[in-house]
Amino acid sequence: MDQLKAAIETMTRRIVEILESCSPSVYLYGSVVLDDFKFGWSDIDLLVLTEREISEIQARQLVNLRQTLLEEHPENRYYRLFEGGMLTRSACLANKADRVVYWGTSGERITTQYALDVFSLCELLDSGVLLYGKDIRNCFSHPSFDALKAGVQRHYETIRKYAGTSGRSFYTYGWLLDISRCLYTLRTGKIIAKTAAGEWALKEKLCPCEAVLAKALEIRKEPDRYRQDASVFDDAETIGEDIQRYADVLERELKINAGSTLCPDRAGAAK
Repeated sequence: MDQLKAAIETMTRRIVEILESCSPSVYLYGSVVLDDFKFGWSDIDLLVLTEREISEIQARQLVNLRQTLLEEHPENRYYRLFEGGMLTRSACLANKADRVVYWGTSGERITTQYALDVFSLCELLDSGVLLYGKDIRNCFSHPSFDALKAGVQRHYETIRKYAGTSGRSFYTYGWLLDISRCLYTLRTGKIIAKTAAGEWALKEKLCPCEAVLAKALEIRKEPDRYRQDASVFDDAETIGEDIQRYADVLERELKINAGSTLCPDRAGAAK
């Protein structure tokens, strides 16, 4: 974890050096702050919000910063794991066009739009860590339960579209953890780490394929241990039906909550 800490500190310092004239606020959120970071599976999620627009020169310096730091520190593999967006606070709040630097799993680019999904916004507001600058999260409204349901609905539709058949991928098991977290959000109105959500779903006996979910948790907790295990990839090709059976559970939960503006926990408290 010393390398992880060093990577976060160095990345923050270099971003601030480039954006000093823009008064940046740098946030860390996601699995790292939720104590659920697993090297070989997780990303390091950053959000950088500025008071003034990022210039074209600054954007060009930032867009390749991950690769630059990886070349400067080849022994530290964490630099390639940073993901997120950098843009003005006003554009982020209004979801309007801006000069945006984006880092993602598929690469990096300078673009014109960036928005946090509802899960990421909750993580930022509830547990995000300010690494540098002025904390401006009070400018954001916390998502309503309706917004959370809409976010879960989008996840559900993605699962139905892309997880109908499972390929020989290490991350296929992640769909089961995504479904678990969606179910937890519908039941509580809160966002928790994916590992914790999977453990909760097993305890509540929500998954019709408990053994597969348990395997997903094992892989999530120790990805390096299983990355060279051929049987994991063999099994990944066979669990598409199990994922869809679990998605049936999520579908039913969405229907139960269709007309509710309060999550069940809060509705119960209101009575």
